[in-house]
Amino acid sequence: MRKAVPLFLAILLYHSKFSLAKPPSPPLPVLPVPSSSQLKWQRREIIMFFHFGVNTFTNSEWGTGHESPTIFNPTALNTTQWISAASALGVSLVILTAKHHDGFCLWPSRYTHHSVALSPWHGGKGDVVSNFVNAAHAGGIDVGLYLSPWDRHEKSYGLDVPYNEYYLGQLYELLTNYGSISEIWFDGAKGANATNMTYYFKDWFGMTKQLQGSINIFSDAGPDLRWVGDEKGAAGETCWSQINRTSLRIGDASLERYLNTGDPRGTDWVPPECDVSIRPGWFWHETEKPKPLNQLIDIYYKSVGRNCVLLLNVPPNTTGLVSEIDVKRLRQFRLAIDKIFKEDIARGSIVKASSERGGKNGSFAASNVVDGDEETYWAPEEEKKGSYWIELCGLNQTAKFNVVRIQEMISMGQRIRRHEVYVDGKAVVRNGTTVGHKRLHRLEQPMRAKSVRIRIPESRGPPLLSVVGLHFDPFKPWVSTNTL
Repeated sequence: MRKAVPLFLAILLYHSKFSLAKPPSPPLPVLPVPSSSQLKWQRREIIMFFHFGVNTFTNSEWGTGHESPTIFNPTALNTTQWISAASALGVSLVILTAKHHDGFCLWPSRYTHHSVALSPWHGGKGDVVSNFVNAAHAGGIDVGLYLSPWDRHEKSYGLDVPYNEYYLGQLYELLTNYGSISEIWFDGAKGANATNMTYYFKDWFGMTKQLQGSINIFSDAGPDLRWVGDEKGAAGETCWSQINRTSLRIGDASLERYLNTGDPRGTDWVPPECDVSIRPGWFWHETEKPKPLNQLIDIYYKSVGRNCVLLLNVPPNTTGLVSEIDVKRLRQFRLAIDKIFKEDIARGSIVKASSERGGKNGSFAASNVVDGDEETYWAPEEEKKGSYWIELCGLNQTAKFNVVRIQEMISMGQRIRRHEVYVDGKAVVRNGTTVGHKRLHRLEQPMRAKSVRIRIPESRGPPLLSVVGLHFDPFKPWVSTNTL
């Protein structure tokens, strides 16, 4: 006679049938992947530059190095007002030109007299860098600094060892006297009479990381952030975060296209930064005005919307304030971005996919792309062959859209090589290559639809999508004879 199984044991055996089934493991990363500081930087999306110095007072872009420090006298300088302007745009990082090519230092450097120490501003006791850093940190905004390698005032410039030691001394001052610095900006600018001047970037980078361990270093070749290859605020239609750093030389103009597009075979994660000025010049000039709002929106699509961070320069004027016309334009720009992306008609829609890792109720379900959380993502089955697809169904047909937003889970690597956007199963409305942190497709005409499908025919491993959004942009597209 068979013995009865105790009730508690029967319950245990019943539940064990389900607990023995292991949940699917997360997909493996596809190398390279970003560091935590690079990932934080990428999610800023827009940051701000402040070009300010003797050029502001001489109405020039590049100073000669022979300017008298006495011309620097901003009678109403207020860096808190600068930070308020940055806050109006919603940025979380601001960068100051601590020294431009003219060699004039906005802090009282102990290595030169060509600085605020010999200016009439605050009787030579002022420090713009200190004011700037304190105002930013008080406003909850991180700080970056630009220290020009080219110095048209310093006599040792052109002599490799003496000048590089001089530069390291100034770099040490900036990275030890002003607290936490989140980004340092280097370029390869050189004087025409010193083309053989060698910059010891390896030593500069080494000291920088030694003094500020979590800082991001920007230059043409990284190591953490790279130049996008132009000063128009536009990345390539194809834009990879990865490159091969060994293929790059800082200051080499022949590599600008490579910087603009990145490299799908790149072994180094060095995402691009798009720098552009709100005005025609980088320094303030009385005769110039800020770019029209529609042009700034267009720049946003071609930078943030192509896997980049937009670095927007806003130059303070001779009084030491950001001009009110620029502040107004920044507020308009922020309001426009918020208006475009405030509503997402994709939220809460039914989502189907070519496959789902662990099934539709698992951690990697297709529905993750419309849950409003960028930390969740859709992952298809790795066994899936051919193209992948994900489709938003049951959309509100009374709501129109003309912007399609797609975002990859870049913490696991950038994967998508090519993608297509279909509306209601009909012809492709957009062809695209890379996606990265964010890809924005601006359609020619507003549309209403029951469904939108994203097809991914080429990818570096299974694609991982964190967001698919649909938005309406009411602003007229920017039209210019000068293509960005």
